[in-house]
Amino acid sequence: MAVPDTGAVPRHVAIIMDGSGRWAKRRMLPRFAGHKAGVEAVRRVSRAARAMGIEALTLYAFSSENWRRPESEISDLMGLLRLFLRKDLAELVSDNVRLRVIGDYRRFAPDLVAMIDDAVERASGNSGPILAIALNYGAQAELVEATKRLAMKVAGGEIAVDAITPDAIEAELQTNGLPPLDLVIRTSGEQRLSNFLLWQAAYAELLFVDTLWPDFDEAALSDAVAEFGRRHRRFGGL
Repeated sequence: MAVPDTGAVPRHVAIIMDGSGRWAKRRMLPRFAGHKAGVEAVRRVSRAARAMGIEALTLYAFSSENWRRPESEISDLMGLLRLFLRKDLAELVSDNVRLRVIGDYRRFAPDLVAMIDDAVERASGNSGPILAIALNYGAQAELVEATKRLAMKVAGGEIAVDAITPDAIEAELQTNGLPPLDLVIRTSGEQRLSNFLLWQAAYAELLFVDTLWPDFDEAALSDAVAEFGRRHRRFGGL
């Protein structure tokens, strides 16, 4: 018997956008073509998320492990990020979207860092849904840095050891201020988190779909939200 959809909409959805390279390979196209198609999917899905009333959408755009890829591919990805900021920022600002960036993006080229800072600043006065982009992000590094900051506070006498609570740790994470993470989607059939939002995903619903990221669209997001609505979230209770 099918479980009915309760109509619940997740407040915060995070997506591991996987499969762009395989999408291109299946079509005998260069990997760049897959990444370019993936940017179009970002546009579709971010607009659909806003239309559905999702408060925050976090996209895993470039992990701290992605530096292991060929230099030419990294250059292509950086070029697509520049293009996205140039083409889409005006729409995000006009749609009242707040832009957040998590990760150590300051490792990028200075001109790209300046573009990212400018984009965040231009959207800073907005009050609507949040689009968070993870750039040079790794959850283990995030937790290490949060731990270091708390340890320095203890060493400096600012807080006691007993003051290190889950809330205190969350306050040091780069996602501080975002709604609790409700749903993590990974495309392409892989079933792992790949160092993405490990703390935040503690009680999130996980959904792994076979669709390659460039093919993920409004209908696919709607299906994912409907699946979320069928889940019974117990948070350790009955």
